[in-house]
Amino acid sequence: MRSICAMRSLLAAAAAASAPTVLRAGAFSPRPPLLSLPFRQGRAAGNLLGAARSASAAAQSRLGGGAAMDVRAAQSGEIHVIVGPMFAGKTTALLRRVQAEVGCGRTVALIKSDKDNRYGLDSVVTHDGTKMECWALSELSNFHEKLGMEAYDKVDVIGIDEAQFFDDLYDFCCKAADRDGKIVVVAGLDGDYKRKKFGSVLDIVPLADSVTKLTARCELCGRRAFFTLRKTQETKTELIGGADVYMPVCRQHYMDGQVVIEATRVVLGLDRSTTTAQALK
Repeated sequence: MRSICAMRSLLAAAAAASAPTVLRAGAFSPRPPLLSLPFRQGRAAGNLLGAARSASAAAQSRLGGGAAMDVRAAQSGEIHVIVGPMFAGKTTALLRRVQAEVGCGRTVALIKSDKDNRYGLDSVVTHDGTKMECWALSELSNFHEKLGMEAYDKVDVIGIDEAQFFDDLYDFCCKAADRDGKIVVVAGLDGDYKRKKFGSVLDIVPLADSVTKLTARCELCGRRAFFTLRKTQETKTELIGGADVYMPVCRQHYMDGQVVIEATRVVLGLDRSTTTAQALK
């Protein structure tokens, strides 16, 4: 008798699995703002959700986050990363994405590093002058405190410009997307003028839903530019500047430029040594 019942259950499950799925037009319409999503549940669904909330709260408590975790059952977060050399249009792409989210009715907050004061601290500004108001912070972890928890809960999308300057980028993106259900759009340099990793931007690539690599135009030949060439003799990694300090270049002119810059440094070093020796005579 038990085997017959088990066989009937298996046949019923197979029939259900083979039933065709009908996709109607408009089934994948743009996601509405998080705070306006209705959530209805029956008794069984309510019991399951309650159990899930309890389990999530317990896990959060073990991780040190407390039991009062805000469970966003309606949607999960997202992380989108925009990288490239200087003058590739990263900030422009960020502002376009953020403005599109605003157009969809979502609440947006924009953040940039307070180290970048080229165009003032109260706005994210592109090289062609387009700008949008922002929060200028030294650390992303300060965002909750500056904004306040009530206002933070109402934010759907967080845009981060000049992300390479934030040491806590990885932790912030994890919490904002995984725990709080935020859409996080990050723009920053993936490499410095030496073509080495810059900050924590590359660390969040494994977390990302999408990664966009932009290119500029080489100032010397007009081909696609993947790299940033520094025009000064300064060697520290963090050096805020614009076209007076940096230029986008292709691979060939990056290598040629490095040779010229290194030769210039050698010549300047010799000149300084000669001047010092003559002064000591």
